Amino acid sequence: MVNDPFTILCIASYEKGADFMRQCYEEGCRVILLTSESLQNADWPRDCLDEIYYIPDVNKEWKMTDVIYSVSYLARTENIQRIVALDDFDVEKAASLREHLRVPGMGETTARYFRDKLAMRMRAREMGINVPEFVHILNYDKIREFLNKVGPPYILKPRMQAGAIGLKKINNAEELWRTIDMLGDKQSFYLLEQFITGEIFHIDSIIYKSEIKFALAHEYGLPPMEVAHDGRVFTSRTMKRGSKAEQQLLNMNEEVIKAMGLRFGVSHTEFICAKDDGKFYFLETSARVGGANIAGMIEASTGINFWREWAKIEILRGEGEYELPEYRNDYSAILQSLAKQEHPDLSSYNEPEVVWRLNKKYHAGLIVASNKRERILELVTNYTKRFYDEFFTTAPLKEKPSD
Repeated sequence: MVNDPFTILCIASYEKGADFMRQCYEEGCRVILLTSESLQNADWPRDCLDEIYYIPDVNKEWKMTDVIYSVSYLARTENIQRIVALDDFDVEKAASLREHLRVPGMGETTARYFRDKLAMRMRAREMGINVPEFVHILNYDKIREFLNKVGPPYILKPRMQAGAIGLKKINNAEELWRTIDMLGDKQSFYLLEQFITGEIFHIDSIIYKSEIKFALAHEYGLPPMEVAHDGRVFTSRTMKRGSKAEQQLLNMNEEVIKAMGLRFGVSHTEFICAKDDGKFYFLETSARVGGANIAGMIEASTGINFWREWAKIEILRGEGEYELPEYRNDYSAILQSLAKQEHPDLSSYNEPEVVWRLNKKYHAGLIVASNKRERILELVTNYTKRFYDEFFTTAPLKEKPSD
């Protein structure tokens, strides 16, 4: 088995990570994909995959026993050296498989800090990092104590969902207790958090041997919860480089990564700057590439492809030095929206700064890049207005993403 090719098992219940798999293939790895049966016709990079296996799914949800049995059977003939979750919803699956097969990588305890919104908040608070006030929906006396101490409104959050999925704004104690009653035995899978008004930021990082090798700060145009629940055009843009706020966020991000114990990989971490006191608060983190095509926005301003760099790190994993490629310090932004047209026509968005257009049914999206921040802000303002006029529509938010 010494001469066997280095084998990586990629787990993707949703269609994600094509560039990750391409990079693994280009590095000479044997690449195996485990994905949902419903994604048999997805646009996977099949020329870079040695094997594809499909797990029966219901709306992309898998039975963990099926996963354990299937991968254990596969391991009878495959020397699996890395197991990588390509989506947030697969982090626990990958961690369980690593524990079961004793494959190197993040185990279940650390994975919890990057998936469980309660665990990551408790850990951050233990390490002295600013977090909004919160309480686990578990002990009723503690919930009452929280309600007496923290005034409404609140946010009810599912502990294990991704991003803004499943969030519910709670306006008073009566509404909370009604909601808790409706949750029944599922209530312990939720937490209640102080609702803070303010601007939301995200830091995307590359980590090797517990050291942040690269991190970039962006600001959302609107809070993701407002975009997802109220229906808005989604935007994000590079923060002003060298600003005091950027440096504060980069420092805070370093504290979060250290506290959560991520040694190798990439992360997408969100913070809010409270309107009331001007302080930054940690909201959540993840051990994955940011969703909503954020990786493309980062590549547009820097030349760094987060998926490909993550693949290099997973292959090395401490056995050698990781070298970050040379990069630019330009500015970029992304705009995305549901569209009322099946194939929205983006051809009139033809300024030279437009570097990417989204090709997805009933969606409009593009990325702009420039070495001038003012130009990016100008384009985002103009294009956002045009998106509302030409494409924008809304749809009820699902409990889980459909693709």
